[in-house]
Amino acid sequence: MRAPNGGNQQVARFLVVNDRATIREFGTLYHEAWWAKRRDEGFEQRQDLPPRFHAAAGLADTMAEAPCIVFALAHQNGPANSVIPAVQNLMLAARAIGIGSVPTTLHPSVMARFHVMFAIPDDVGFHFCVPLGYPQGNFGPNTRHPTSATTYLNRWDAPVPWSDRRLVCHKPETIVCYRHK
Repeated sequence: MRAPNGGNQQVARFLVVNDRATIREFGTLYHEAWWAKRRDEGFEQRQDLPPRFHAAAGLADTMAEAPCIVFALAHQNGPANSVIPAVQNLMLAARAIGIGSVPTTLHPSVMARFHVMFAIPDDVGFHFCVPLGYPQGNFGPNTRHPTSATTYLNRWDAPVPWSDRRLVCHKPETIVCYRHK
């Protein structure tokens, strides 16, 4: 709840679900929503899916087994930009203690049933579904593009001087950081 949010309106609301029967019921709804989105994209069956969708298809198949699901919502249908920082904080905190998570959404075709399933008022908007659990398999470091490939200084494609060096902030209360040589 300490995450930045637009105008300090604090519209973010979280519904934490750990009841097994409720998660199983939601898992069915999520599976339907996931496939509705794929059909909108022109995919009818699992064998039609490109490899980039395989992990997400696995999540759709197993959402009902998640130990816990956090729904990120917004009071008075507040904007996503007032919810996203809190969701990111939740996911980073979970990862720090070995819990995996992923932000995902729902297809509009299931939203009315989602609201009824959890008795969510009409003026509360849905933004993310975040399943939480201990991951199967390797939960090592993420593979990410280097800073030099994603960050520019003052103009597009201009390299940043810190792109390949470790940064250390000597004064955390400031934005000024220094690189070690």
